[in-house]
Amino acid sequence: MVLAEKHLEFDMKVEKVWERRPEFLALNPAGTVPVLIEEDGAVLADSNAISEYLDEVHGGRLVLGKAPLERAEVRRLVAWFDQKFGREVSDLVLNEKFLKRFLGLGQPDGTAIRAGLANLHYHLDYIGFLAERRNWLAGEEFSLADIAAGAHVSCLDYLGDVPWEQHPGAREWYARLKSQPSFRAILADHIPGAPPPKHYANLDF
Repeated sequence: MVLAEKHLEFDMKVEKVWERRPEFLALNPAGTVPVLIEEDGAVLADSNAISEYLDEVHGGRLVLGKAPLERAEVRRLVAWFDQKFGREVSDLVLNEKFLKRFLGLGQPDGTAIRAGLANLHYHLDYIGFLAERRNWLAGEEFSLADIAAGAHVSCLDYLGDVPWEQHPGAREWYARLKSQPSFRAILADHIPGAPPPKHYANLDF
């Protein structure tokens, strides 16, 4: 989404990080994605580092904010979703319902899934709280905070696990996010053999 907001053309490549290819570890010893390789061969790793770099060197929409306080709030919320939401919701639900099956690691843990889905209500309430008081999650402008939140929420929505009817504030924010041109590629990206629910790509749910 950040690359699209910067109007940059790019090619995406799948990296099976669990294979720990030496060639990939040479690019990023942490063995994680995303990794950005520039045309001049420069290599950047970590989504936050890549996003900040793109904001500094390319035009298009700023995603980190203009003023120091704005940028601090964007960074706080990016950490909230990538760390707290990730640990309390995404890791429990996505890992158990999808990654375990995909990697052949056994049956899903129903207790973990139920805990993650219970935690989701708290986070959707927080999204609604922010969206009711601000134009976007971190303030008046669309930012990396919305992108980070949308990345996690869209994965859960793909599985049909978001109780939108119970969280109208979060639903309204997500409908606005889905209407962003940079979000279209995400809505069009499907997992072979596992189609999303009908509402997934519907901008008005």
